[in-house]
Amino acid sequence: MKKLSFPHPLIILIGFVLLSWVLTFWIPSGSYDRITDETTGRDVVVQGSYEVAEKQSVSFQEMLIAIPEGIILGSDIVVLILLIGGAFYVVEKTGALQAGVEALIFRFQKRQNLLLIFLSLGFSFAGATISMQEEIIAMAPILVILAKNLRMDIRSIIGLTLGSSLAGAAFSPINPFNSLLGQQLAELDLSEGLVFRMIVYVIGIGLWTFLMIRNGKSKEPFTASFEFKPSPIGWRHAVILFLSLGGIIAMGWGITQQDWGYNEMSSLFFVIGISCGLIGKLGINGTAKTYSEGFGEMIFAGVIVGLARSVYLVLEKGQIIDTVIFSLFNPLEGLPDLIAVNGLFLAQCLIHIPVPSTSGQNVLTIPLAVPLMDLLGISRQLAVLATQFAVSMMDMITPTNGGMMAVIAAAGVKFNDWIRFIFKSWLAVIAICLISLIIALIWFS
Repeated sequence: MKKLSFPHPLIILIGFVLLSWVLTFWIPSGSYDRITDETTGRDVVVQGSYEVAEKQSVSFQEMLIAIPEGIILGSDIVVLILLIGGAFYVVEKTGALQAGVEALIFRFQKRQNLLLIFLSLGFSFAGATISMQEEIIAMAPILVILAKNLRMDIRSIIGLTLGSSLAGAAFSPINPFNSLLGQQLAELDLSEGLVFRMIVYVIGIGLWTFLMIRNGKSKEPFTASFEFKPSPIGWRHAVILFLSLGGIIAMGWGITQQDWGYNEMSSLFFVIGISCGLIGKLGINGTAKTYSEGFGEMIFAGVIVGLARSVYLVLEKGQIIDTVIFSLFNPLEGLPDLIAVNGLFLAQCLIHIPVPSTSGQNVLTIPLAVPLMDLLGISRQLAVLATQFAVSMMDMITPTNGGMMAVIAAAGVKFNDWIRFIFKSWLAVIAICLISLIIALIWFS
């Protein structure tokens, strides 16, 4: 008898699409009224406007069509993944990436933990500022090489990059898609809570980094000695590494300072990929062939991102998302402050499964959570904090987060193995979130 194995990521997401379709028959359709916020230009929900609507049936055919529709809606991200992934694949094939990683490992061979701490801090800052997630998908080959040379479990390296980025977004006082947007929607001063968030950021990232490093020692047997002399980095490899690092820095600058979108980032790395191939002596045809091979390595990750959008699309067609939010928020009225705030956090965690967009969930739920806090006599800052903590921490474990699913798939890690590795550490950081909310009740009183 063949042993049952954990479902492939494709099967997991298709299963969520089917589950979403089934829920459209079971959960009543309903909706809130929405108005356009003059400050943000976004449509926000009107508190107390929820009404049950005529049942919107989603046929089996519509459910199937939602699968390619979701991929099409995510086409900008798919293109980004292909072009950046292809560029890094070219860089890897020139040998520059391996040479650079070996030099880095050799430089920190007696201070490996210091290197890992710098890695975590760097990605936590990227998460705190630009919510870096999909951009990490194309870095999977680098992470695999880094894990192998450091003798670390690849899941730990993913935790110190993707996980640290998500944790950084969870605790950041300056994340434009989460904390800043939430405070704007809650009509709070953008600087309010800065000190509190910075303290929680240091504690949360510190704990997460410690746990990932402690749990990350690879159990795979190694025959080669760790003491090695890396090959010297020639001028070609140096230029390629400079262009690659410069591209990442330029991407961060473009997002934060020039309002870049996916197309600008894609075009930047397309140029970098072609340039690196030519500098690395792959030749014109060789560079083109290698780049196209990189597409093949990344296409599955792109499809995963698109399928995650398909889940939301089915729920939207059935008009049940607002019903779910109403059902989760309504029971919190009249509860003691401590229970209500923690209940709000739990509700936001559950909402993030069908609503994987960070900014989308803020726009959808903050206008509803704020009047709830006002009714209970609690600072509106708690509504923002509960939402901010919940959405980013859930991004680490929910299969409807296409970015996370694509990163682990590109790194060759099964979803169940990823969850098994991070779950205790994730619970520890969730505890930090809950304790922080309790302290915030006093801090912002």
